Amino acid sequence: MSTAVHRWRALGPVSLHVALLLALLAVVGMVSVVSGSTPVRLAEVARSLGLLLSGADDSRYTMVDRIVVDLRLPRMVLAIVVGGGLAVVGALLQTATRNDLSDPYLFGLSSGSAAGAVAVITLTGEVLGLWTLPLAAFVGGMASVGVVLLLLRRYRSHTPERMILAGLSVSFLFTALTYYFTFLGDQRAAQSVLFWTMGGLGSARWDNLFVPLAGLLALAVFCWRNLGALDAMLGGENTAHSLGIDPQRLRIQAFVVCAFATACFVAVSGVIGFVGLMVPHLARAAAGALHRGMLVLAVLMGALLLLLSDVVCRTVLAPQELPVGIITASVGALFVMYTLLNQPDPA
Repeated sequence: MSTAVHRWRALGPVSLHVALLLALLAVVGMVSVVSGSTPVRLAEVARSLGLLLSGADDSRYTMVDRIVVDLRLPRMVLAIVVGGGLAVVGALLQTATRNDLSDPYLFGLSSGSAAGAVAVITLTGEVLGLWTLPLAAFVGGMASVGVVLLLLRRYRSHTPERMILAGLSVSFLFTALTYYFTFLGDQRAAQSVLFWTMGGLGSARWDNLFVPLAGLLALAVFCWRNLGALDAMLGGENTAHSLGIDPQRLRIQAFVVCAFATACFVAVSGVIGFVGLMVPHLARAAAGALHRGMLVLAVLMGALLLLLSDVVCRTVLAPQELPVGIITASVGALFVMYTLLNQPDPA
């Protein structure tokens, strides 16, 4: 107990932000469960949770219970996992490359997953059943990583600039492939392609949540093992070298872990933009640059942002559902504009 209390106090003022974000996450999570095309009362949610926790027989479940247990609860969990995970991916990439604009899009991770999924939607169909789309998205994301690493193999030094250029080129390549597959395939699938490439949480099920959870776990292990090294990277490569850290090796490790995690997230949720770009900036503003507190806030802020966005996309045009990427892109664009307008003029 004393060790846990010591670690909590070590976060300093971050602990207040954590408590506030956890409270907000609980409230928004409950709103997410009761909101939608079929409104659900809190009493019905409590009954459904009771049935789930008690392991009740399926015959006791009503239609409302099924909506809560089989649809909305896994959707809420997926929003929390993917939102928090994408925020951590953005924070790690920004630290590794020392570029405040780094996010999964910049390195082709999302575009590779999109190309794999769209190829399945438009060309092959669900040849492997319900797992066809997630598997294709995962394979596409890892393929984009492989191409980036192949481009970097000829260089002894993997500088941030070279990584960014390699990532951008791969991103453009797989984006072009996505458009090609969309044009080549059955045009009746265009709506599915559009919805998937803008992101959505409607495919959440209890049996596929382990995929994004695996990505989040990989990020957690990497961050826990490399907190000191990540903090050292903030001082530049010379500082990192003086502390016995190999920046190039850490950069490649961070990139591979982020690629694996992003592929896991995109495989279930589709391509959701701006979370990984925007949230790390907000977390640093609240917690400072050091990673222990900043990453904790990034996870909670990312989860809260995506959960709120999902509630909005399900209610603003109910019973129709907007792709959640439209909401996150709108908020992200406004955030970038606000940041740009509030920067001091160097002249």
